[in-house]
Amino acid sequence: MNVVVVNDYDEMSKRAASIIASQVILNPKSVLGFATGDTPIGTYKELVKIYKEGYIDFSDVVTFNLDEYYSISKENPQSYNFYMKNYLFNHINVKDENIHMLNGMCDDIEKECTSYENLIKESGGINLQILGIGRNGHIGFNEPNANFEGVTHLVHLDKGTINANSRFFNSVEEVPTKAISMGIKTIMSVKKILLLASGIKKSEAVYHAVNGPITPKVPGSILQLHPDVTLILDKEAAYKISSRNEKYRNLSIVEGKK
Repeated sequence: MNVVVVNDYDEMSKRAASIIASQVILNPKSVLGFATGDTPIGTYKELVKIYKEGYIDFSDVVTFNLDEYYSISKENPQSYNFYMKNYLFNHINVKDENIHMLNGMCDDIEKECTSYENLIKESGGINLQILGIGRNGHIGFNEPNANFEGVTHLVHLDKGTINANSRFFNSVEEVPTKAISMGIKTIMSVKKILLLASGIKKSEAVYHAVNGPITPKVPGSILQLHPDVTLILDKEAAYKISSRNEKYRNLSIVEGKK
């Protein structure tokens, strides 16, 4: 597990965008996994900038998204389908047929999940997956639980997640209580993972994710077992691991530019 600590959110976003851009330049047919929420917005804006400057071409890239709210239409401004188009897809030359999003209005959850898993396999697997981490340690919408969930599945969202996401809605009552998410097994099967975290409110989750123990009570802790994980953290998100460096001899911690 490699940990890169940078000064602030802007530097985190630029570092992450450069890694994603490098992946696409080295393999123009890359399969990319995208995340949503506040954290990757800056990264997507940087990617759009790099694209408009002519350095990368997304025409052969295939994409999959981590999750989607259940019982919310793709036209809804709070849907992750809308989010991805607004922040990234409408501004680059990725082909519509290469974009894969979960259907939050599907009638058959099991069929939707199985179909999504099959599409990932048919694509050859995800080369690079972008992740955020929730305050409770969730990755995707895999909430703290008694067991690690395997493949793409329906999730009942924790109250903490609902409250945290209520900032995007007019009220907490409007926040969906369910979502469809890639499972832990799906996430762990990708070739490379890039996890982004910013802000002091994420420092506790980051600390437990990288320090262990590996437990479904902190879903992000499973990433310790993945062979190719890079965390890009601003100083606030890295506060707890940076202040207790002696416990992280198994990590490669790189300080960003001053």
